Amino acid sequence: MRSFIKLISRGRSIRAGFLLGAGFFALCATAFAQDFPARPLRLIVASGAGGGTDIAGRNVAKTLTDQLRVPAFVENRPGAGSATGSEFVAKSAADGHTLLFSSGSSIVMNGFLFKNLPYDSLRDFVAVGFVAAYPFVFVTRPDLPVSGLAEFAKYARERPGKLTYSSPGIGSVQHVWGSILLRSMGLDLLHVPYKGAASAHPDMIAGRIDVMFDNLSASLKYVEAGRLKALAVSAPRRAPQLPQVPTVNESGATRFDGESWMGVFAPAATPAPVVEALRALLLNVGRDAEYVARVERDSGRALVIPANQQQAFLRSEIERWGRLINQYAVTAE
Repeated sequence: MRSFIKLISRGRSIRAGFLLGAGFFALCATAFAQDFPARPLRLIVASGAGGGTDIAGRNVAKTLTDQLRVPAFVENRPGAGSATGSEFVAKSAADGHTLLFSSGSSIVMNGFLFKNLPYDSLRDFVAVGFVAAYPFVFVTRPDLPVSGLAEFAKYARERPGKLTYSSPGIGSVQHVWGSILLRSMGLDLLHVPYKGAASAHPDMIAGRIDVMFDNLSASLKYVEAGRLKALAVSAPRRAPQLPQVPTVNESGATRFDGESWMGVFAPAATPAPVVEALRALLLNVGRDAEYVARVERDSGRALVIPANQQQAFLRSEIERWGRLINQYAVTAE
């Protein structure tokens, strides 16, 4: 009997010690998070200055700087289809001070488009915040004799291989999503890659390129001025900036829904308390009124995903777009 009582007492002591240790760890984690960040935050943008990802990253950096006692800033590291900057962050010190600011197209799709990438999105990164989402719009040259996506599909089927669609480059989200959209309608168009969307727009306006599936923020001013014609938007709901333009799904021509989102990612080995602190910071960014207003002025919307759902969201996006890239045989090499 005495042995049994001693055994129970020992079990209680072990449990008490475990609870005390867990409480101490939680206390340390909280204190650590309160001291974070200890120095400026670097948001690495794996593309050049002036593009959509760069502008979105600078919006986030400005809001973080306003909210923190230390500054946040964007550092551009373009090259190799965003692989250069992404690899740099994956191999950086996992202390939460060097982060990747990426579009979904880079961190989600590159693994299916390029061979021998020096990183794996799920293995080497952890999501710490999703901050904005932008719809795409299917636009045509102004004199193309169609008024809707279904009508365009009929027009293109009657002219196989004779129409063109542009993008800012092979492997860009405009190229990938444009290929998926057109092939889902059974259409055969010639892809004409440019060095950036800004180079493609003048040729579309001049009638040398027929169509483009482009970020609404980049094309809106041309649509509003009547220099490009908008046939459909990619989001599940109509864009407030173009309420008269139906969604792709409303058109009846095919099924497609997607928004080009932006997110922040840390090296996978980043300690859990730092990940939690970063997620709290970026959730606050998404709720900041001035930040939300800036995103909406750029034709987007603030994207807020709960902390415990962020990695699952990244995984689901990789699975979804990987399946479509493979189904429609989209390549970048």
